[in-house]
This record gives sequence, C-alpha cells and structure tokens, in this order.
Amino acid sequence: MAGGAVGNSSYTTTNTEAKSNKFLFPFILVTSLFFLWGLAYGLLDVLNKHFQEVLNITAKRSTLLQGAYFGAYFLMALPAGMFMKRFGYKSGIILGLFLYAAGAFMFYPSAGAQSFNFFLASLFVLACGLACLETAANPYVTVLGSPATATQRLNLSQCFNGLGSFLGPIIGHSLFFGSTSRDLTSVQLTYIVIGCVVLLIAAFFYRTPLPEIIKTEEESDVLSEDNRPLSERKHFVWSVFAQFFYVAAQVGVGALFINYATAYWNGLESKNASLMLSLALGLFTVGRFVGTALMRKIAPNKLLSIYAVISIALCLIVMTGAGPVAVCALIAIFFFMSIMFPTIFALGIRGLGKHTERASSFQIMSIVGGASVPYLMGIVVEWQSVAISYGIPAICFFIVFLFGWKGYKAN
Repeated sequence: MAGGAVGNSSYTTTNTEAKSNKFLFPFILVTSLFFLWGLAYGLLDVLNKHFQEVLNITAKRSTLLQGAYFGAYFLMALPAGMFMKRFGYKSGIILGLFLYAAGAFMFYPSAGAQSFNFFLASLFVLACGLACLETAANPYVTVLGSPATATQRLNLSQCFNGLGSFLGPIIGHSLFFGSTSRDLTSVQLTYIVIGCVVLLIAAFFYRTPLPEIIKTEEESDVLSEDNRPLSERKHFVWSVFAQFFYVAAQVGVGALFINYATAYWNGLESKNASLMLSLALGLFTVGRFVGTALMRKIAPNKLLSIYAVISIALCLIVMTGAGPVAVCALIAIFFFMSIMFPTIFALGIRGLGKHTERASSFQIMSIVGGASVPYLMGIVVEWQSVAISYGIPAICFFIVFLFGWKGYKAN
C-alpha cells in the first residue's frame, strides 16, 4: 500500500503490496515512542521541585533543567534529521532510544554524587534521544497509511504523548515526594526502570521489520524539477514560526499554573493546585482524542484556527484574575492546546517530499520556544502580576491562528 506525508507526498513504503492492516503493528510500535517522551516531559517539573528540596538549590537554578531539556532539542534535531536521511527512520529511532536509555542510566551515578550539574548532563543526553525520536516518529506516523488521514494518525499517536505527560507527574509525586523519599534513591530506581524499558523497546524495533520510506519513480521525476529550498516553502516557514510560539505558550501556561491557581483561588494550597494541574493534563489528553475524532468532520487547519481563537479568549479571562472562574479558564486552555503541535507539524511537512527529514528537524528545533519565551512571562510577573503574564501566551496563540487561517497553504 502506498503511503506518504500529509497531502501530496513524494514517498511510499517499501511494502507497496501491503494492505493497510500491515501497518498496524509498526504504527503501534512507533506510537509507544510518543508515550515515552511524554513520560519524560511529565517527570521534568516534578524533578525541578524535588531537586530544590533535596539538593538545596534555588528555584532559579532548578530551571536550568528546562534549559538542558529544550536546549538538547535545539542542538540535536538537525543532526538527527541528517542521520535519518542517510541511514533511515528505523536507525534514527534506535539511536534515539539508546541515547534515552543512556541518559536515564546516568541518573544513577548523578544521584550517588548528589550533583545537580551531573543531573543536567544526564538530562541533556536523555533529551538528545528524545529529539531523535520526535524527529523520526512524527513524520514516520504520517506515512504509515493513507495521506488523507495522516493528520488524524499523528493526532492519535500524540494522544499517547499526552497520556505519558499526565502519568509522569503522578508517578513522580508518588515516588519522589513520599514520606520516605527525602533522598535521591527513588530517582535512581525510577530512571533505572525507565532505562530498562526503553532498551526493551529498542530491541523490539531492532527485530521488527519496519517499512522504509522511499520515493516512487513517478514522483521522483516531479521532485527533480522542484529544487526550491525549504526557505521558499511558505507553509513550512509558517509552520516553524507557529510551532515555536505554540510550544512557548504550552510550556508557559503549565509552568506558572500552580503560581496562578494559589494566587487567585483564595485558600488554595500548592498541594491541591498540583491536583488541578493533573486534571488540566488529563483534559489535554482527552482533547487529543476528541480532536482526532473531530477531524473526521472538520478540516485540520480549520479546527486549529477555532481552537486557537478559543485559547486566546480563555487567556483574556485568565488575565482578569477573576478567582475560581479564571482558574477554570486556565484549566480549559489545556484542552484546546491539545491538537496544536501535531496539527501544525503535519500541515507544515505536507508535500515536502525529499525535504521531509530536514523539515522535520527544523520543526523539532522550534521546540526551543519552550525554553526562551516563558522566561518573558517571569519578567512580567515581577513587573506586573502572574495574571497579566498570560497575555504572552495569548499573543502566541494568535500566531497559531494565523497559520491555521492562511499560513498552512502551500505555495
């Protein structure tokens, strides 16, 4: 069966005679990767607070964890794309899993040395593996089936990313903040288990024949006439900007959630605010399933625009600081953010053919927005208030709206 990237793809699978059900197991296997990097991200904020308490570091210094995490995406995404262009998606996935496992195992000596700097190095290696996985898995899912349903497939896989993000804080809260977890032993054991699971999945990938993605002869002739660089592909350039601002909004909305909830819901403590954050992340996961279903009836770009407008409106409510109502509006934002990353990604790489791997790398590099823009929200908090700082995500969502409205159109 022929497959391809979203829209007019220039790719097909090597198993051209296969039916769509032949892609079911590869799709399930690749989708497991989405859960793995969601879990890693879900544990990140929990580690932040845990290291403050156990290693006696300031909150400001603990935010270097986000810098190491998102910085790795920025630095590794392009080399990962070059690696896959030469050796294939399967090799890129296996490389990513080995780096993920290596970073997880490095947590053991880092905890033994009680060294925050070692933890930063461990997290950087782990996130380099995640960058490889995202660079490979996102475009690969779009070609495991009909081009017409590529965006729906990517959103379905991203649902499991949301599930991992939801479970990460719950696992971290239970293990890291228990009555007997005042040292780093629980961190060591948690990441040893994660590393072993990741290696097991790497073994599955190694032993499973995955369809490689190649150009068809007919479409190769077309591509040979279209040598425009990515910088001249309007929809791709728009998608990189949109992805940068979306990730900036997502990380910013979540990073200050507990601060906002405790500030504007009278009597609410951080412990209960954490439960609200879990609820918000649960809505994020539900939103991806709902969004995937809605895309059967509504064009992905239209749904993206609608969700962006709703998110802007909710941010404006949050900026009022109107007590529980504003907190509920903040929780609701997570639902409407849910489809944005995979939809922008799929629309952005549509029809890029031989440029798909490199384009995917730039898309992943744009995740660096999560490390840079939220810092501006912190400045606004000191200057004005945490409520006013949510005007920055509103601006970011407006960029997403512009992409869904017109920017997605290929020239």
